[in-house]
This record gives sequence, C-alpha cells and structure tokens, in this order.
Amino acid sequence: MSLDKDLQKRSNSICELCGSDEANTVYAIPSSPGTKTEHHLWICPACNAQMEDIATADANHWRCLNESIWSEVPAVKVVSWRMLHKLKHLDWVPDLLDIAYLDDETLEWAKASGDDANPDDMIKHVDCFGAVLQNGDNVVLTKTLDVKGATFSAKVGTVVRKIHLVADNAEQIEGKVNGSQIVILTKYVRKSGTT
Repeated sequence: MSLDKDLQKRSNSICELCGSDEANTVYAIPSSPGTKTEHHLWICPACNAQMEDIATADANHWRCLNESIWSEVPAVKVVSWRMLHKLKHLDWVPDLLDIAYLDDETLEWAKASGDDANPDDMIKHVDCFGAVLQNGDNVVLTKTLDVKGATFSAKVGTVVRKIHLVADNAEQIEGKVNGSQIVILTKYVRKSGTT
C-alpha cells in the first residue's frame, strides 16, 4: 500500500486533527524519529495551511485539539501537543495542556520540535545597546580590548565580521580580529548598523 492509502485507511479518510471529511494531504511531522507511516498524518487543507503559517490560526478551528490530544495514534497526539503549545495564548489551552497525557516516548518526540520552549527562557545575546545578536552578524568594538595570549589589542572601532554566538553564555561571542579567533564580551560591542 502507498503512504496515502495507509493514512486514509488509518483515519477513515477524515482529517486526523479536526475530523473534516475534506482531508487530502499527507503531513510529514517535523522532527520525527523516522519516515514511516506512523510519522505522518492525514489532514485537511485548513489544518495544513494554518500549521504552515501559525499567524493565520483560527482559534475556533483549533478547538478540535480538545479531542485529538486524546487520540490513540501517537502521531496525532504529537501534532496536537505541538499545536497547543503554539496556541498557549488562548485562554482554554493551558488547562488542556495541564491534563493532556503523553507517554514518555511520545512526549520526547513531541518536544523534539522545541514548540514548548518559552522564548523568555532562551539565551539571548545582546550588544551594549540591547540589540539582539545572531550568528553571522557584524559588530563594532566599543572599547579597546587586551587579547589574552596575543601580542595585540583589539582597538575600539574594529569591525568583527560574521560572529558566532557562544551557545551556553549570553555574554560571549566569538569572532576574528587580526586573523585570530577571539572571545569577546557582548557588553563591549554594538551591532553593526545600530547606534
């Protein structure tokens, strides 16, 4: 059997999220542990479009998650759980998340996408003016820095191109100055193009 046919059979040809009989799309679940049938859903165009662009999500449409989160199909539970986390701002969602149950393996799969991460908890690298820095940005030094282990100082005004963020330390970035890779404190840089 083909993937389409397997999913139609499993879902009785209805959307596995909202129950619409207009289901016609195979949805490959991102961050899945494999590519088998059990890592896909059979969904309708409305669910597909709103999952692709969460800004278009219709709160009333997604009330279907009240039922789909209890599905016996792990893939349905995973996508339902992820959508609930994307819609946390809706007043009814936190209560549903509190009572939803996913076994350890299914929960690990659901969390693989990072949809449950709180943006406030994520490490943010910011320059001396509070502008958010990203990998590949260019920065300008706002202070002359002594470079440990080198015979030069990094002068104020030096442009450091294509920086790399130090993943576990919001106060540090890496970049090349005079051909040497150095660690720089974010409080001594400003993002190039900002004042």
